[in-house]
Formats: sequence, C-alpha cells, structure tokens
Amino acid sequence: MGAEAKEGTKPAAPAGRPAGPGLFHLRGDLSPVLAVAFSLACLLVVFLLWSAVTAGPPEERVVPRATMPSPGETFGSFRELWFERALTRNVLVTIRRVFLGFLLAAGIGVPLGILCGCFAPIQAFFLPLTVFGRNIPIAALIPLTFACFGIGEAQKVMFIFIACVMFVVADTAGAIRDIEQRYVDTAYTLGARRRQIVTKVLVPLAMPAVFNSLRLLFGLAFGYIMLAEVIKFGTEAGGLGDIIEKSQRRGLNTHIWLVLFIIPLVAIVIDRLLYAMQRSLFPYRYGGGGMLNGAVRWVGHRYDDLKTAVLRRRKRDGGSEVQP
Repeated sequence: MGAEAKEGTKPAAPAGRPAGPGLFHLRGDLSPVLAVAFSLACLLVVFLLWSAVTAGPPEERVVPRATMPSPGETFGSFRELWFERALTRNVLVTIRRVFLGFLLAAGIGVPLGILCGCFAPIQAFFLPLTVFGRNIPIAALIPLTFACFGIGEAQKVMFIFIACVMFVVADTAGAIRDIEQRYVDTAYTLGARRRQIVTKVLVPLAMPAVFNSLRLLFGLAFGYIMLAEVIKFGTEAGGLGDIIEKSQRRGLNTHIWLVLFIIPLVAIVIDRLLYAMQRSLFPYRYGGGGMLNGAVRWVGHRYDDLKTAVLRRRKRDGGSEVQP
C-alpha cells in the first residue's frame, strides 16, 4: 500500500498529546457519576480532617473546642438551634430582606443599565456613580445606612439595594454593548425606529446575559445581608446574621458553625431555582423547556394586539369626525 494508511487504522495522536482521553486529560470532561463521586470524596476528606483535629477530650484536641467543635457536637446542637432560636423564622426573614433589596436594585438598575448601554451620554453621566458604587467597601455602607434609614427593616433592605444596584447597572450596560452591531444595522435596514431597536432587538438579545448576571449577583447579596443583620430592632426575628452575632457573644460556637453550613445550602437552593427559571425563560440559550418563555411571549403578543386595537380605534374615530 505504500504510504497510504491501512483502512480502519486510527490516526496517530499529535505529538505531546495523550492517545486516549484518560481520567486527567487536559481540559477534558467527566461523566455525571464521576463528577458526583469526586465531589463526595472532597466532602468526605473535609469531614475526616474535621473529625481528626477535634477528636478526643477537649483538653487533648489539636484544635481547641472554643475554636472548632467536633462534628458530633456541632450537629448535636441542631435541635436547640431549630426550636429554641427559631431557625426557620430567621431564615425566612433573611431571604425576605435579600429579595426586597435585590428586587429594588434590579427594578432600578436594569432599566438604567439599558439606557447606559444604548446611549453614550447617559453612560458618561452615570459613570462616576457606577465606579463609586462598585468600588466602595461594603462594610462602609453599614454606618451610612444606619444614619439614613435607622436600624429597622428599611436599613436592611436599602443596604442590599445600595450594595448591588451599581453592579446591576454596569452588568446590564455591558450586556447591551456586547450585542453585535450587525443586528442594529439590519433593524435600521428594515425600517425600524430607534425605540423599536431598543425594545425589540437589543433588550431581547441581552436579557439572557442580564438574567445570568442577576442570578450571580443575588448570591453575593445573600452574603452581604449578614453584615446588615448585626443590629436588630425590637423583638422581631433578626435573621441569620443576628443568630451568628448573639452566638458569638454567648459562646455558642456550635450554632455559629451550623449557620455557616446553612447559609451556603440556602443560597445553593435559591440559585438552582433561579437557574431553572433562567432555562425556562431562555431555552434557546440554556436548553430548558421554555414554559416561562412561552408565557412571556403570549403576554407580549396580547399587549401588542391591544395596543394595535387601541391605535386603530383612535384612527377610526378621528377619521370619522366631520369638520364643520
């Protein structure tokens, strides 16, 4: 056959690259089963190390009990945390504060970010506020919000709003600017007006990236609320941050460790719910079922039909008027 390769023979692997995929192939993928197995192995290693450094009588431990309780001591105090310290009520209070503050930030930041992404003068006008809001230390906002909004619920909500709104503006403006110019040029060619290009082209194309940014920022907001809950007003539930602060003063370090486990678990559950919503809203990008996308499109079509009917009626009524 000469220089020709035999039929069915696999081509040789490039120099410097392994012939087979292998478990540790560079930038390779794992099956879902192996991915879960490695994740569980990590948790097992952490648990074993935790048990090892906290094993034995308190006076003989590698790490003192006042610094780190053992796994048995930590999870054994869960019943007390659940019933005597109203864990469920405090979790719901924290979630409500984060949702209210972040919804306010999204409600103001997304429209403002769209305007900044579409029009350079508006972006230049808000640039100082955007730079200031994204770089100010979060802890520095606590005394500011105390001075402006007191120590009640308004302070917690506004703390989340101020901490997040400029990130929302910047990310939304960036998503709008990342849309390729050819879409705008095509819309102009088809006779679309400027407002139609913004509402029918730029915003729909940018929304998957905007929603993904909001989902990630919400995780940061859930961490920020711990700072705002250091001070509680009255006798209402103070949230998870209040449990940590009071546990530190009372020496209940087992409760502190439990809350530190609960916070990421709650955040992960909320993130997965938001991701499921994201897939349903943008199935063409993330491969979801598209039920929410269909609902949004149906509402949009009904709004367009209603607007068209109103305009036609006004035109008909105006044309039927008889001039004296």
